Amino acid sequence: MIDLQPIYLTLQLAFCTTLILLCIGLPLAYWLAFSKWKLKAIPEAVVSLPLVLPPSVLGFYLLLAFSPENTFGKFLDQYFDLRLVFTFSGLVVASVLYSLPFMVHPIQNGFKLLSPSLMEASFLLGKSKTETLFKVLIPNIKKSILTGIVLTFAHTIGEFGVVLMVGGSIPSETKVVSIAIYDEVQAMNYHNANVYAGILFAFAFVVLLCVYTINHRFSKTSPLQ
Repeated sequence: MIDLQPIYLTLQLAFCTTLILLCIGLPLAYWLAFSKWKLKAIPEAVVSLPLVLPPSVLGFYLLLAFSPENTFGKFLDQYFDLRLVFTFSGLVVASVLYSLPFMVHPIQNGFKLLSPSLMEASFLLGKSKTETLFKVLIPNIKKSILTGIVLTFAHTIGEFGVVLMVGGSIPSETKVVSIAIYDEVQAMNYHNANVYAGILFAFAFVVLLCVYTINHRFSKTSPLQ
């Protein structure tokens, strides 16, 4: 009988990460899509770093930053009583940073594909930038937002290197499914490892199937996407 706690913890982590990134990703993607700042390539590169950095590298630097022995970690510990090393809170922060491009890039591309006339018409009608964003632009990039949400959730489900470095393998605290698979293989419990891996495999397939199905439906009903 396998322990279901890693599955619950993984879903909780994915939900929290996706919700936070949706709040962060929308305004960030909007700014990256329409900003005329000459140095915009710098934040774009920072957002995209997790795509090319090995997870263990990002996890290592986050482990150093979050450690109470270093300046940032000590500051969080002393002034906010917040510990991010080997805690669920640390996993959430690490996952938000590691999954950032999976939320931002689809939404940014959605904004870029919109016709400039939409914004121009909205401004001519006296709408502010905020009203234009929420009442005109966002309703026309539903497919991109949905893609970002699903990719972020799925990517967080499958994280390994970052969560291992930052959270370790503490039962009911930081032991997510990917870590559980690693632990079971190390203990040569291949049956349990196979069950966990099969769950992730089936989940990944269902997620991708849903994404493509929904995207095809949006493509048929929305000429802007």
